Amino acid sequence: MSTHTDAVVVTGLGATTPLGGDAVSTWRAMLDGRSGIGRIEEEWAEALPARIAGRLAVEPTEVLDRVQARRMDRCEQVALVAAREAWGDAGRPEVDPERLAVVIGTGTGGVLTTLAQDDVLEASGVRRVSPHTVPMLMANGPAAWVSIELGAKGGAHTPVSACASGAEAIAMGLDLIRLGRADVVVAGGAEACIHPLPLAGFSQAKAHSTRNDEPQRASRPFDADRDGFVIGEGAAVVVLERASFAAARAARAHATLAGAGVTSDAHHITAAHPEGQVRAMRLALASAGLSPLDVQHVHAHATSTPMGDLAEARSVAEAIGTHPSVTATKSMTGHLFGAAGALGALAALLAVRDGVVPATANLDRLDPEVPLDVVAGAPRRGAVTAALTNSFGFGGHNASLVFTPAP
Repeated sequence: MSTHTDAVVVTGLGATTPLGGDAVSTWRAMLDGRSGIGRIEEEWAEALPARIAGRLAVEPTEVLDRVQARRMDRCEQVALVAAREAWGDAGRPEVDPERLAVVIGTGTGGVLTTLAQDDVLEASGVRRVSPHTVPMLMANGPAAWVSIELGAKGGAHTPVSACASGAEAIAMGLDLIRLGRADVVVAGGAEACIHPLPLAGFSQAKAHSTRNDEPQRASRPFDADRDGFVIGEGAAVVVLERASFAAARAARAHATLAGAGVTSDAHHITAAHPEGQVRAMRLALASAGLSPLDVQHVHAHATSTPMGDLAEARSVAEAIGTHPSVTATKSMTGHLFGAAGALGALAALLAVRDGVVPATANLDRLDPEVPLDVVAGAPRRGAVTAALTNSFGFGGHNASLVFTPAP
């Protein structure tokens, strides 16, 4: 049985994002300040107010078996690509299958399949609908596919908490190990929903940037001229292990997952309440046994919306203070919704491991109401002994994670 003092370490990293087909290339692109956002060239986008997106740098069909890929929604494909990389990076741990769990969060699941097969039904009738439709559209599909791939029998879980899904999945992985229910957990988030309907919905809600003529400069968290987020797609996955289990097999650890805090606002379906964000950060610090002054870096949720960025900035200042360096990598990747929290976790733990914080792209003029030390221009180098990452989602979901150096 695990105890609360038994550390949980990150031994594997995997990702496929608009910046790169793996975790290494994604991290390198973040440090280089490159953008993965571009114009949507398809004809269907011409009538939309927002015609930009962060699309995958590498198509999952270039990595997966063709027959297998055809039976999977794009959300499931990216989850499997990222999980395979993370598992390999961890050295493919030999673990009792009943002590191996999977937690993959998503915001929309197989929405591309849902919409495409509905079009088929309307145009051609029942007999033309794919027999693979249901396993392709179900939100638990990414976790299920990863569990099948790895032979994980300790549970396959799917937090669906909008843009907090990926971070909540990692928090759940921490709990599973601390509670003694698993020795190894593969956790993260996956999303793929670049389609006319979500884009139209976000545009109608005035949440998506319409800076169509400058796609790479459209996502600009904390900037005074921000006008909304940019939709993105991809996945990020980590392998979590009980530290004693990892040490017994002489595994390398990237960082320690020191704590997590998960709260709900119980306030409004789309408008966040700062109190819930503050509580999540404070719970994460308590879980890690740290004080606000211990935190040197914050990876912000910061999607580039006028209200959301400012609310988070004030919450960070209240919960932690104005002393940490802050960055927002959605400025380069766009907003990966259910995968965003997991990708933010990667950026935060790599800042701890490598002692460098990526700059926030497109931050030409910091919003004067933002009371934070936001890194801009160039990466900031220096030891990071504790980093916190935030993820907030529609519905009032809040999740914060804390990473510290590996033991």
